[in-house]
Amino acid sequence: MHYLRVGSNRNAMSQDIIDIPISDLVLWTENPRDPIDPKAIDQDIVDRAFEDRSLKWHLRNLASKMGPLYDFSELPIVVYRGRKPIVYDGNRRMILGKIKHGLVTFRGAHFDIPEIPSNIPCNVCSEDVALNHILRKHSDSGSWDPLERDIFLHKFMKRPKSTFLILEENTGIISSNPLLNQRFVKEEIFQGEAFKGLGFKTNDKGELLTIHSTDEAKTILSDVANKVENGIITTRKKRGKILEVLDPQSKSVISKNKNKSFKPKTVDFSTSGGKLKVPRQSRRTKKKDIEIFGGPLFLKAGDINNLYQDIRSLYGFYLENRATLSTTFPALIRMSLRLLFESAATTSIATRKNEMDDFITKYFSKAKGTLSQDEKTTLSNSNVKDSSILQLLHTGAHNYKVASQMESTLAVSLILGKMLELSHGK
Repeated sequence: MHYLRVGSNRNAMSQDIIDIPISDLVLWTENPRDPIDPKAIDQDIVDRAFEDRSLKWHLRNLASKMGPLYDFSELPIVVYRGRKPIVYDGNRRMILGKIKHGLVTFRGAHFDIPEIPSNIPCNVCSEDVALNHILRKHSDSGSWDPLERDIFLHKFMKRPKSTFLILEENTGIISSNPLLNQRFVKEEIFQGEAFKGLGFKTNDKGELLTIHSTDEAKTILSDVANKVENGIITTRKKRGKILEVLDPQSKSVISKNKNKSFKPKTVDFSTSGGKLKVPRQSRRTKKKDIEIFGGPLFLKAGDINNLYQDIRSLYGFYLENRATLSTTFPALIRMSLRLLFESAATTSIATRKNEMDDFITKYFSKAKGTLSQDEKTTLSNSNVKDSSILQLLHTGAHNYKVASQMESTLAVSLILGKMLELSHGK
């Protein structure tokens, strides 16, 4: 058995390749992918990973990509705390190893796991070396979103809090509105002169400062969230022109308060579930209602067709009664789409290992190829891609605010309808 205490008679920058039994390895509770209570045990982390509400783990997909054999070309990064070897990088692979050897259990359908030895060669190093390796590997690879990166830099690399992180800590708006967690939003709206132009800035104490009252600040930030989530401002549309696209009410508030002093303010979106108070913009010209699924589908008789027909009826009820329905009613349609998606994946993918990912791989690209240019633009405006559709469906099923965005829901239904015609069409 090899035990190596960090900092004991060794160069702080050294690294050692040591075989460690998987049974001894301890999963990292502070993994930036999805941090958990520091007191959690390996089983808690495995349960969290398979629940995967953050849509960051994808264990079944990882096992499928690994193939029949464990790949030794990338070593887990391990830091010893006393006699405990903590896995700082490689937690997903080690979870599969622990399952393979019966060290933890999981709830869910069986799936194939590669042959993984009981002893694993690990890169054992100091925490500083481990953290620098993790930052190099993940910060710009796309595996972390902007907020995760900022949290890691502050918590582990001792960097000052970014404006983006301070905004989240003082409002909860980013976690309440996941589509704000994009690089262009962080760098071109919630930062520097653009952020100040909206009437906000931050200080070195980690405080959010604003010239607005609490209600006014919430109205403006909500308006910004609406414009991003409805595709009014994107990396290709109105980029750098956030003030231009805001509602007249928001512009008026900003203009009225422009000579006021900045004062610390907490604007809490989390207690209200992040529900936006700004009404959605009216169209300049009245257009006919967009059809759910892009129009009627002709599917084979069975449960999928029945569920599809029920969702169409639910949407028809919404169109006829929306004046008297609550603003959260569209959430019922969004959640129904997720059920339909899961059901279609389960019945069309024979392997039953990772049905939803495989359903996307098999049908999304082909379905998108059947769309008109206008329909493709609809998908783009709502950020509906093969890499995001699962997150949109999953978030919509657990977040009433996100689920209540009908434009995004219709965009999801459009591509889903085309996928259903390929998988379950007559």
